[in-house]
Amino acid sequence: MKKTKYDSYLKNNLPLGCKYCLKGEKLVLFITGKCSRACWYCSLSENRKKETKTYANERPCKNIKDILLEAKENNAKGAGITGGDPLVEYKKTLSYAKALKQEFGKEFHIHIYLPLNLVTLQKIKNLSKCIDEFRFHPSFLINSENQEQEKQKIKEISKILTKKRIGLELPLIPKQKKIILNYIQDLENYISFVNLNEFEISETNFNIITKKYKLNKDTYTISKSKKAGIWIIKKLKKSKLNIHLCTAKTKDAHQYKNRLKKHNILPYGHKTNEGTVIYFCTYYKKLNGLEDKIKNITKNYFLDKKKKRIIIKMQDVKKVYNKTKLKIARVEEPPTYNSDYLEFSYIDE
Repeated sequence: MKKTKYDSYLKNNLPLGCKYCLKGEKLVLFITGKCSRACWYCSLSENRKKETKTYANERPCKNIKDILLEAKENNAKGAGITGGDPLVEYKKTLSYAKALKQEFGKEFHIHIYLPLNLVTLQKIKNLSKCIDEFRFHPSFLINSENQEQEKQKIKEISKILTKKRIGLELPLIPKQKKIILNYIQDLENYISFVNLNEFEISETNFNIITKKYKLNKDTYTISKSKKAGIWIIKKLKKSKLNIHLCTAKTKDAHQYKNRLKKHNILPYGHKTNEGTVIYFCTYYKKLNGLEDKIKNITKNYFLDKKKKRIIIKMQDVKKVYNKTKLKIARVEEPPTYNSDYLEFSYIDE
């Protein structure tokens, strides 16, 4: 086992889907908030759980054109399809995956997260033509009754896809580390990888977590969750499985930040080391000759109609301000769809 530069832990090799994710090269395609299960530990936000909308990263999508646009703006080399349960919207999931492959080619790597409730061999066969990697999330942590049935499904799928394309995606619940270990061992010959996720608190699991578990000093990860993952990996030291322990820090400080860095930005913006963007701009309700006024001073500007602002090249800001006395703001924001300001201040303040 080794610690990676992404603050995660690894035995053997990184699953291919994880490689793309950690570099920020995966489009996050959220199909639906509806799910075939109701896991008490689910960390999906309240808003997303109620949503039937599809999102590509932070962009709400009405059709495949919206998804393709976001993939291009984010310079994605692959997609991770998630939910809810993508199979609740099976036809939509299949058509979107096909469209992504058609647009970007077979090298565009797509993985999918699936509870096993709605999984059938026929659906997997159909999806396998356009999805490269299947990450199954079994229900044994909430219901042991279907455990053997779900294991059998994975074994049958392994015959169709070969185990190289199959893995498990599991939350690291400290009190259930032995059960998790046993489950992995039972399926070791039918899968090629396991992704273990450090357990985090959210608005939807807050009440249960705070009653049953202690939090780390960061106040959002569960005490002993990461240790449970390291324990599991050590117990599997002789295994040939690729095992990745994805920590909360891995997601926040690396995966998300790297995705921001890959995203296109508007002209005359300046990327920060955190992946955010700094713009200097003046805002308007109506243009009323404002663009002409700036054009007379510099050609280095961009009209951002979406946010009703004119972005000015940093080197020309002082000149524009001195000659026009316009209110020019320095703003910092993520380069995501409908991004909120992280910082906002006028340059004369």
